[in-house]
Amino acid sequence: MKKIALLTLIALCSAPVLAQQGGFLDPNATPAQTQTSPQGGFSGPSATLTTVDKVKSMSDDTWVMLQGNIEQRVGDDTYTFRDATGTLTVEIDRKRWNGQTITPKDKVQLEGKVDKDWNNVEVDVKNIKKLP
Repeated sequence: MKKIALLTLIALCSAPVLAQQGGFLDPNATPAQTQTSPQGGFSGPSATLTTVDKVKSMSDDTWVMLQGNIEQRVGDDTYTFRDATGTLTVEIDRKRWNGQTITPKDKVQLEGKVDKDWNNVEVDVKNIKKLP
């Protein structure tokens, strides 16, 4: 009985190892929109690159991508971001830094959602990447 239980446990634990990695592949996406990843995940259209000026007129919860510099920290998770068109407040949770150290001189790419209140627009950053 113990051998059967042990074999069952080994079979259950090894099943995820044998599974193929993958994710969603959008059949309607153009080749330029598809991104392959050895670890799997979503493959399809993503946020398009935009500017601070345009973000200010976008609707709440719109997914955006920005490139520029983080100028300074203004609160616990709040920073000032600048690109060629202006400045914007961005919220970056500690877990989003992924061990990266970024200075105001570093150009970064931010991906996140527009968070619009009555008289305030900011971006809630979900991904940050240091650009070369």
